[in-house]
Amino acid sequence: MATGVRLVVLGKQGAGKGTQCVRLSHRYAVPHISTGDMLRAAVRNKTALGEQAKAFMDSGQLLPDELVMGVVDERLKERDARTRGFLLDGFPRTVIQAQMLDEMLAKNGLDCVIDLDVPTEQVINRLVTRRVCEDCGAIYSTAQPPTQGWVCDTCGGAVVQRPDDTADAIMVRLQAYEKETRPLIDFYQERGILEVIDGSKNPDRVFQATVDAIESRKANQA
Repeated sequence: MATGVRLVVLGKQGAGKGTQCVRLSHRYAVPHISTGDMLRAAVRNKTALGEQAKAFMDSGQLLPDELVMGVVDERLKERDARTRGFLLDGFPRTVIQAQMLDEMLAKNGLDCVIDLDVPTEQVINRLVTRRVCEDCGAIYSTAQPPTQGWVCDTCGGAVVQRPDDTADAIMVRLQAYEKETRPLIDFYQERGILEVIDGSKNPDRVFQATVDAIESRKANQA
């Protein structure tokens, strides 16, 4: 089994973070911690946190830091994340959150930060055609739908277009990314732990390039 890793994956909405994070979490046997998935589950279950988050998510806006930090902090304290590491998907989204994460991790910092770089036109096309299983999060598209109607091939859940994948919400999300999240690139570049990967290529090639970058860093650290 591969050794664990403490990893953050960045990229615009639609850059392929979800697909690559699932594969990377299997490769390194670490939990895939998606703040978006956790918050959407809270919305479905109509928890107090979910009710607070729903309005922000439906309009494509970034959630306030205080809504996100508590969720991440609790998850990173669980045994699997403490022993082998973790893969953070969708967090941090701002420099302030990144600074909070540094404080949260204390001495055991990140091994690597991956930025999946994809042109804006390509991510817009990916998002407007994307469809997602409400239950397990499996990703489909209008070009590659489930085999039996809009029913998930994996779990049988309903496959839908997320409210924040409409054209208007996508533009809001991309504008928020440019304003709030892109500065993270400089933040992590200055710390010497950033790897920029061309995310526009075939998913297999993107995965291999990402693993190569992580392994190279781990070898240098060793």
